[in-house]
Amino acid sequence: MIKPQVLASLLGGEEGVNARGGIIEYAVEQGDTLWSIADKFGISLETVLWANNLTKSSVISPGKKLVILPVSGTIHMVKAGETLGEIVKKYKGDVTEVIAFNELEDENEVFAGDIVIIPNGILPTPVVVKSAPVLAPLVAGYFICPIAAPCRITQKLHWYNAIDFSHGKCWEPIYAAASGTVQKVKLTSSASSWAFGGAGNHLTILHANGVVTFYGHLASAIVSPGDTVSQGQVIGYMGGGWGMPGSGRSTGCHLHFGVTGAKNPFAP
Repeated sequence: MIKPQVLASLLGGEEGVNARGGIIEYAVEQGDTLWSIADKFGISLETVLWANNLTKSSVISPGKKLVILPVSGTIHMVKAGETLGEIVKKYKGDVTEVIAFNELEDENEVFAGDIVIIPNGILPTPVVVKSAPVLAPLVAGYFICPIAAPCRITQKLHWYNAIDFSHGKCWEPIYAAASGTVQKVKLTSSASSWAFGGAGNHLTILHANGVVTFYGHLASAIVSPGDTVSQGQVIGYMGGGWGMPGSGRSTGCHLHFGVTGAKNPFAP
């Protein structure tokens, strides 16, 4: 967990907290309140509440992790069959603004499992705060480790439902954790820490059970949208090295492996 002032000094200047384009996790500090946290990050109180399923009367304690959006608004996890137009209308946002903020090519570039930020979006009324969705367990062995043995975890569960893997070297092969269809591949030559919301180069795979896996901080990808991949097939190479194009918000070579729609099998 990085304090905002430290994050600003690490990223520096125009890459500071107020210019970030992605979601971060913030660990509550002694003396923090929901109001002071919103003020610290320059977003509305409602944005903090909505993103964390909280109310104004919720109690937060030091160490609790909160999801912090880069702008005031809402987030939405795309479900199968949803369109961007429907999503944006639901939250009273602007399609053009959402496309630009999420670095999408057009409104057709959303897929099941994607997390979309709706700047200035508001929750539909009446507002009903629900508990976080319960993620279904996977059949044992459904996913294999996406890097070569030994399967070394360098960061445990963090946003969103992700585990980091690394042997400390870039350009190692990344494997499909299970068979499926490549949904999207996003690559950039930018060395910005907030490229693609901080994920940097990444791709997603939709599996037969409806679960989506996310592979972030890639050096390169060797698959394309629509490709069918087999479990264990090489789909790209590990990136994340400091200053490497497409590393995103990373300071070392690693794979950010996220799971949408089920528990991450590599989490405790």
